[in-house]
Amino acid sequence: MKRFVYANDDDLSHELYCDNRISNRKYTLLNFIPKNLWEQFSRFMNQYFLLIACLQLWPLITPVNPASTWGPLIFIFAVSATKEAWDDYNRYLSDKKANEKQVWVVRQGSKKLIQAQEIHVGNLVWLRENDEVPCDLVLLGTSEPQGVCYVETAALDGETDLKTRNIPPACMGIDSDLLHKIKGVIECPHPDKDIRRFDANLRLFPPFLDNDVCPLSIKNTILQSCYLRNTDWACGVAVYTGNETKMGMSRGVAEPKLTAMDAMIDKLTGAIFIFQIVVVIVLGIAGNIWKDTEARKHWYVLYPDEGPWYELLIIPLRFELLCSIMIPISIKVSLDLVKSLYAKFIDWDKQMIDLETGTSANATNTAISEDLGQVEYILTDKTGTLTENKMIFKRCCIAGTFFGNENGDAVKDVELLNAINTASPDAIRFLTVMAICNTVIPIKSPSGTVSYKAQSQDEEALVRAAASLHMVFVNKNSNILEINFNGSLKQYEVLEYLEFTSDRKRMSVVVRDCDKGNIMLLSKGADETILPCAYAGHQTKTFSEAVDQYAQMGLRTLCLAWRELNELEYQDWSVMFKEANSTLVDREWRVAEVCQRLEHDLEILGVAAIEDRLQDGVPETIETLRKAGINFWMLTGDKQNTAIQIALSCNFVSPEPKGQLLLVNGKTEDEVCRNLERVLLTMRITKAEPKDVAFVIDGWALEIALKYYRKAFTELAILSRTAICCRVTPSQKAQLVELLKSCDYRTLAIGDGGNDVRMIQQADIGVGISGREGLQAARAADYSIGKFRFLKRLILVHGRYSYNRTAFLSQYSFYKSLLICFIQIFFSFVSGVSGTSLFNSVSLMAYNVFYTSVPVLVSVLDKDLTEKTVMQHPQILFYCQAGRLLNPTTFAGWFGRALFHVSAIS
Repeated sequence: MKRFVYANDDDLSHELYCDNRISNRKYTLLNFIPKNLWEQFSRFMNQYFLLIACLQLWPLITPVNPASTWGPLIFIFAVSATKEAWDDYNRYLSDKKANEKQVWVVRQGSKKLIQAQEIHVGNLVWLRENDEVPCDLVLLGTSEPQGVCYVETAALDGETDLKTRNIPPACMGIDSDLLHKIKGVIECPHPDKDIRRFDANLRLFPPFLDNDVCPLSIKNTILQSCYLRNTDWACGVAVYTGNETKMGMSRGVAEPKLTAMDAMIDKLTGAIFIFQIVVVIVLGIAGNIWKDTEARKHWYVLYPDEGPWYELLIIPLRFELLCSIMIPISIKVSLDLVKSLYAKFIDWDKQMIDLETGTSANATNTAISEDLGQVEYILTDKTGTLTENKMIFKRCCIAGTFFGNENGDAVKDVELLNAINTASPDAIRFLTVMAICNTVIPIKSPSGTVSYKAQSQDEEALVRAAASLHMVFVNKNSNILEINFNGSLKQYEVLEYLEFTSDRKRMSVVVRDCDKGNIMLLSKGADETILPCAYAGHQTKTFSEAVDQYAQMGLRTLCLAWRELNELEYQDWSVMFKEANSTLVDREWRVAEVCQRLEHDLEILGVAAIEDRLQDGVPETIETLRKAGINFWMLTGDKQNTAIQIALSCNFVSPEPKGQLLLVNGKTEDEVCRNLERVLLTMRITKAEPKDVAFVIDGWALEIALKYYRKAFTELAILSRTAICCRVTPSQKAQLVELLKSCDYRTLAIGDGGNDVRMIQQADIGVGISGREGLQAARAADYSIGKFRFLKRLILVHGRYSYNRTAFLSQYSFYKSLLICFIQIFFSFVSGVSGTSLFNSVSLMAYNVFYTSVPVLVSVLDKDLTEKTVMQHPQILFYCQAGRLLNPTTFAGWFGRALFHVSAIS
């Protein structure tokens, strides 16, 4: 489905699509009461208590004053409704602030200042530096002669680095005075929430352009909630407005997560309900029998000789009302309140503040703290989660020669410096690819120093290393890149970018040397995607060995390559590339196919190796949590050898002979099947041994295993405490989480980047690290922390305390309700099994509100062991994982305790 946006056409923009009014409100003044009541009574427990309260309005059967039930019920509903109303009011204030912001737009050919909510699709919107973008815009002009602007997207995707956005080629050269007269049509998809894709076409009407099609991508847009930075002004046409923006489409209420303890409480509540029905039936029958036999013998029992047709139901219904307090009406509200307090304890924990960045821990989800104490599997990303994500160029292999040594990095290697000084062609090409095959933005300060803004830490490390080796990327002027090499300025014209994707695992750039006029394709990427693209007869063995050698050191590797293109080849390919970019259906797939037609017969220049150091405290944290019985899986996109070395260095698995790594590799179904069977056999044999065994699998083999041998792979997952999964995609990470959840394990996923979001959301508990890749993972997570090492305290201290306290509180709530109910039942045996209440209504209400509330308040702060003891003896967590404080057995103990105490009282 398509939509057509007519730029600067006031009539059509008002009629076809919604205005820019943002509304995140859940309720209105008119529907709040009915809608909130409907939501409250959609829960079975509330329906049950409402039925009980209504039955108590029948004077013939109620043993107590109806106020004893209606009072707490109304109070609980009022508390929930008040909380909902307050949250919705805050959303209204936020919407009002956004809707009433002043924005410049073009109306009837002139600029006007209006409120943001009055913007319509097709309006031209003018932004000034540091303005917030009010809706999704397609750029038409900027203050920069190169047609670029810089935007901050942290509010949208959590990434903190500035991004460049470009005006479409069709708009290049249009004077700013003429922009308010521009007319055209944009053919784009209907609104969606994909913030990384915008496949559209632009046609400008004469006299600006004679109806030619100009393809648009996400790089030609600035989206709602971004900020314009380092650019005096920018102008764009509104394509999506209001709740139809990509940001608006992404908003929504996350699916609530049910903790293991909540599931157990629901089961126990169901068991109590069944027990209550049995008691009601038995006592009801006994009461009717006593009434018909013994009651009429006593003159003071004034039962009529003939009763109404429903007479047999009166006594059972009286007992139903009497026994209804077996299920505590306040348990849900009590648990919600204390869980909110547990979340605040995490927010207030000063020992979980990252002093380097000032980042404190934050609990976004207040309902699952006790699940932290029952975690059985932790699935973690590597880069930025276990490591610092501070990339340093360490070593390289150029044309078969290795540079860099044990004592220093490659930029200080004398041999490499000599090769550069003597203008070695291989070294110069290698540095050229490092310097310009990227999306880095050089920023020159008034003092003349150059700094870099990069979306990828790898790219920034390569550009900085090239600069240290005298190949300095000094300026980016539209599509002209300026490189300063040993004092001489070289210019390259960028003809096309072949962007990196998780499927391609490489990026390329087509450039023209402005001095010589020749066209070159420069590529960099993973070895498995670059090396197969080498020209026939190219000896790549040395480069493969270099990749393996660097991976053994735990370094990240990138292969660099190039080839020269002739003018005719480029022109033919450029036509296909433009056609693919103009397609609205399957554009990404078609572009990738066209890119592959150019990325072949490459000359491999060398291998760059980048170091990413472990964060402080990672090995100790993993060792401690493993002692607590928690299993670890590492899910990474890095090479197998790199992942293994990092796993060994951070105590994921013990080195030989205490530990053993079992590889599951293969490109075909047969190979993967044989490897799986071999590894499974080894796992079964070593299961009874104390040996530390882990399996290693790559993304290709994992895809086959999950598709064709899921049962065998599931058995392997159950048998293994540790797994290293490398070269995996974001979707595979989420699939592995789902696999472990299907085996009834409590899972925790932790990551720091946008590629970890699906895994984090899929897990029972999601933890995001506020890292150098931005805040996208932290925002999607249930908990965010500054460093991986804080995970130890989050689980052992906060998770365990929350589990202990919630287990006590929930069972105590049932205990006190059962206690008063059993007293009423015992009293019925001496009151003619009539269903008469021993207590008046005021006493019953005071019992719940005052007499038994102190243990509830105290339990919130209860610490059975000191924090120091828990951290030093992580094995204490075993009983939490096994659910030993809340299960049918412990609940039976509380049940028996209530019976015993009633017997003693009676």
